[in-house]
Amino acid sequence: MNPKDAAVQNNPDTTLVTQTAPIATATHGGRAKCLQRLVRLELPVPRTVALSFSTVEAIASGDLPDVDHIVDQFPTDALLCVRPSSQDPDWGGPGAVLNIGMNDARFEMFSNTMGEEAAAAIYTRFIQSYAINVVRLDPDMFDEVEGEGKVALDETIAAYEQETEEKFPQSRRTQLRAVLLSMARAWNGTSARLLRQAKGAPADAGLGLVVQQMVFGLGAGHCGSGVLQLVNSDTGAPQVTGRYLSQSQGRDALEGGSGSMFLTSDPRGPALEDVLPEAFETLKDHATLMRRRLRAEMVMEFAIEDGAVHILDGMRVSRSSRAAVRIAVTLAQDGVISREEALMRVQPGLLTELLHRQIDATARRDVIGFGIAASPGAATGRLVFDSAEAQASAARGEACILVRRETSSEDVRGMHAANAVLTERGGITSHAAVIGRGIGLPCVVGASNIIFSQRDKTITAADGRVFREGDELTVDGSTGQILAGAAKMQEAALDDYFRTLMQWATDCADIKVRANADTPADARTARNFNAEGIGLCRTEHMFFDQGRLTVMREMIFADTSDGRRAVLERLLPMQREDFTQLFRIMKDQPVCIRLFDPPLHEFLPMDASGQRELAEALDLPRSDVTRRIEAMREYNPMLGLRGVRLGITVPEIYEMQARAIFEATVDAAAEGITVVPEIMIPLVSARREVELVQAAIEAVAAAVRLERGAPVEYRLGVMVETPRAALRAGEIAPYCSFLSFGTNDLTQMAYGLSRDDAGRFMSDYVRQGVFDEDPFHTLDHDGVGELLKLGAERGRLSQPGITLSVCGEHGGNPESIGFCRAAGFDYVSCSPFRVPVAILASAQLAIADKIS
Repeated sequence: MNPKDAAVQNNPDTTLVTQTAPIATATHGGRAKCLQRLVRLELPVPRTVALSFSTVEAIASGDLPDVDHIVDQFPTDALLCVRPSSQDPDWGGPGAVLNIGMNDARFEMFSNTMGEEAAAAIYTRFIQSYAINVVRLDPDMFDEVEGEGKVALDETIAAYEQETEEKFPQSRRTQLRAVLLSMARAWNGTSARLLRQAKGAPADAGLGLVVQQMVFGLGAGHCGSGVLQLVNSDTGAPQVTGRYLSQSQGRDALEGGSGSMFLTSDPRGPALEDVLPEAFETLKDHATLMRRRLRAEMVMEFAIEDGAVHILDGMRVSRSSRAAVRIAVTLAQDGVISREEALMRVQPGLLTELLHRQIDATARRDVIGFGIAASPGAATGRLVFDSAEAQASAARGEACILVRRETSSEDVRGMHAANAVLTERGGITSHAAVIGRGIGLPCVVGASNIIFSQRDKTITAADGRVFREGDELTVDGSTGQILAGAAKMQEAALDDYFRTLMQWATDCADIKVRANADTPADARTARNFNAEGIGLCRTEHMFFDQGRLTVMREMIFADTSDGRRAVLERLLPMQREDFTQLFRIMKDQPVCIRLFDPPLHEFLPMDASGQRELAEALDLPRSDVTRRIEAMREYNPMLGLRGVRLGITVPEIYEMQARAIFEATVDAAAEGITVVPEIMIPLVSARREVELVQAAIEAVAAAVRLERGAPVEYRLGVMVETPRAALRAGEIAPYCSFLSFGTNDLTQMAYGLSRDDAGRFMSDYVRQGVFDEDPFHTLDHDGVGELLKLGAERGRLSQPGITLSVCGEHGGNPESIGFCRAAGFDYVSCSPFRVPVAILASAQLAIADKIS
């Protein structure tokens, strides 16, 4: 190595890329580091100098490094290119500039060596790129350039000189200075900064630059350029893929055109494998070496000059969520990486895309409005405006989108029948959102920029278009967009690679993940996704079936305790069968059943026609029905007569449910299924509430033991969803086997904020920094989290063996799982379709702890 090389190699700001140069991703960017790794593999990489983040930052301020020193690292007649090198390739950067150093003298020289047409193409390309990217001229100024070769070059030079009123710069050093300054300042532009921040980059993310000697894909002999990778980006399956274009530079091959070739032999046209078999085999060998030694599937940018292969760049293959899982699993199965590293390479959020149908990335989107992306997945269907019509559509085999101002418990059956739900109101933990995530139903809520008319059965988009009942729309619950018409879809992909990844994750995770499951279908989904039991079964959803709703209403209208018990006797066998099915599906896994929670008025019709039908069914005057419904109406139902308060004032409901649970337990045991049901009391705020319900439930258990002549075991616990329950957990815990924190209601009460109305202003609050995140989406560690910690500490202090869990929607959020794990919780419970995300997040947390 000559002294000049050594000086540059050891300069941390302008570093010659060699095997031992001081280059790191954190200081020079991913592209610079990858090029060094390729040099270490002794691959044919052109000579390259890397500029550090700090150097580029200085350049943007007008403080350029010794450009002469950089240029001196390359042969006198070499052309150069400059490419961006950000820390993460997804953050992007300014476009590459090729052929720096091209001027009139080199044009004459290259005309003699590679032919005038090729030399003119190189020079023309450089002038136009320099004009647009460096001098910031309008690209339209070259629209008048026609023809090829020298004619096009002369016209380009004339257009440049006419616009700038100066000669095109001829000095390689002058050109390089201008390119470096332009690219550095482009990185700091407002649009570029906002764009990369949207992709997750920090505000102060740095940019490196690499200056590389050009390899001509133009000239005499076999010349060209292309890209190659060893896997399919959509599926992750092994497949040599890419394109090659003779007489081209950079990524011209990917722009298509008739001259672009396939890589492998293909009946559709010529291929590199046929034209240059030796070069093709060399490229495959290089790619295989990169995969093994760089421990990743890479896309390789290459150039061929007179038959010789040169590797210009390497980067991780872009991949769909399906491909990301298969690539990670395959690399581990091939021994390239460990299982733990494979798990760490898949972002938990990617799994959401695999579990649901999504709009194809290539589909055209006619967006008519947007709301909160409340439940992932996408679906197309015809608009319906009530649950009855949704069920009728399902019976006819027609896909439908259920449109409601906001959903209530009465809409659950319609939601099950619909393909997606769209609501005007609501937030991330509103009724529609929670039920949608639970059953895997795409859902967009809080679509406030669309005008809803339930009376006219229309929705009106912001641009004035009106969509009526029966019109076809597409709802994208992953982005919050509402689209006109039917969009092209990509199906869910739960293949063997997904299942393998999830099994590895389950083996690594050290906090259990259960599912919130209310129906047999939910329970089966939970089992399929490796949930370790049911952490929350909301029994009230079982009462909204049409055959049970009328009986439930009879119970509400009964005037005496005996009258209510008589009606509930008719519900008992139905409820018992519900629990027996859950126990069968979950087999020997734990099932936590929350006793009845909502206020009774939710089961009563609010509209005149519904009240008239109820009066006829109960054989009562309509005035009596209306008066009774009005009397039950509450100013704030969320804080009214519900949960344990209802269980104490109307004890017959909890008694019936307890009997159904215990009789189902005995029936399951007779089938060889071991079940110790967990019975959860909702909305507890005082110890005495637990004492009263505990006594009532134990009395039922004793009666069932006597009647059935069989043992009945159970675990009793409370749902901690009021701040007082968290603060007084030390008093409550001695009466419990478990404390399950319901973070949905706990967040509402801690903030004094309705989760259904928060969507109207939450985005403004987050944008202005009032909240870091929507507290209904990501657990508030400081406020609600402190209540969880206090409740956990005080509960364990008075009852050391008590089980702690979170069963709100936060149980499926990776950040919230990290908090629960650190706080010593035993498990989290979330919607069935969020279980894989929670398991993977838990595994990654355990692996990260192990590494650290």
